[in-house]
Amino acid sequence: MKSIRIAVPLVVLLAATLVAAQSAAQRQFEQLKSLSGTWEGKTPQGEMTQVSYKVTGNGSAVMNEIGGHHDDMITMFHMDGPDKLLVTHYCTAGNQPRMKAAASADVKTITFDFLDATNLDPKQPGHMHHLVIAFLDENHHTEEWTFAAANGGEMKETFDLWRKK
Repeated sequence: MKSIRIAVPLVVLLAATLVAAQSAAQRQFEQLKSLSGTWEGKTPQGEMTQVSYKVTGNGSAVMNEIGGHHDDMITMFHMDGPDKLLVTHYCTAGNQPRMKAAASADVKTITFDFLDATNLDPKQPGHMHHLVIAFLDENHHTEEWTFAAANGGEMKETFDLWRKK
């Protein structure tokens, strides 16, 4: 009985230590999981859009689908080890850029920067290069997508999204 009284507090202490030791990237990934569901909003051009988030792969990935028009795109978020959060964007430009989250203790904003890409053809118009997701509250977030054009210019689009009830 005495060993149980000692073991239980030790297990609780160990569990608390593991939670406290969670990396910034893991906390960011948990914040992305909180987006699970359907979101609606407007594009910068004033068009209605719908975005869905789904936790998949037994909790190992978050899928984002930007829809509501003919050129749906899929974006997958996942961890790569304990301290690296990655995103792969399956773009209508026909390439698949990967971006890495910048380390931040603040989970109100997650910033992703270009890492590399598959199927990146110099003849293509460009690729997604930067993504910022800002969590305004549990029912409201923004996504700012930056497209790096082949000529060196950039195009930014910000989606203002509200949880669909």
